[in-house]
Amino acid sequence: MAPRVGLTTERLTQAGVTLADEVGFDQVTVSELARRFDVKVASLYSHVKNSHDLKTRIALLALEELADRAADALAGRAGKDALVALANVYRDYAREQPGRYAAAQFRLDPGTAAASAGVRHAKMTRALLRGYHLDEPDQTHAVRLLGSVFHGYVSIEMGGGFSRSAPDTEETWSRVLDALDALLRTWPPAS
Repeated sequence: MAPRVGLTTERLTQAGVTLADEVGFDQVTVSELARRFDVKVASLYSHVKNSHDLKTRIALLALEELADRAADALAGRAGKDALVALANVYRDYAREQPGRYAAAQFRLDPGTAAASAGVRHAKMTRALLRGYHLDEPDQTHAVRLLGSVFHGYVSIEMGGGFSRSAPDTEETWSRVLDALDALLRTWPPAS
C-alpha cells in the first residue's frame, strides 16, 4: 500500500505525543490516531507497524525531550543545586506533559533502550552523583533511589494522592529533596 500523502512517521509520532497528553499514554492506539486523521487504520501501517511501535516512537521522543531539558537545567550546577534542578525537571515535565511523562516510563526492548536518550538520563544522574563522591555499587544504588523517589512522588502527586491534606506539596517536595541531599552526603547508609 502506498503511503498516504501528508502522513509521515514523524507527523504520526507528533500526533501521538499530543494524543498522549490529551487522553493519556495508555489510550494511544493506531486506531485512535487514524480517527484523528480521518483515515483508515491500514493507511497508517506504512508508517508505523502497530500500536506498540507507535508507543515506542512516542517514548523515544519523550525521553529525548526530557534529556534535553535535564541537560539545560544541569548546566553549570553541582551538588544539591544539581539534585534539585534534575528533580524539578522531572516533576515539571510530568505536570506540563503528563502523557509524554508516562511515555518516558514505557518499557523499551534492550536494544532500543540502549540507543535511546535514556542513556543520557543515566549519565546525567551519574554526573550529578559525582558531586557526592559515590563509588560503585553505591552510585548505581543512588541512581535507582533518585529515580524511585522522583517518579514515586510525581506519580502520587499527579494522581491526586497528596491533594487531600496539608501541608502544601511544595513544602513536602522541598523537604524530600533536602532529605535526599542529606542522605547522599552520608552514603552509603549504615548496614
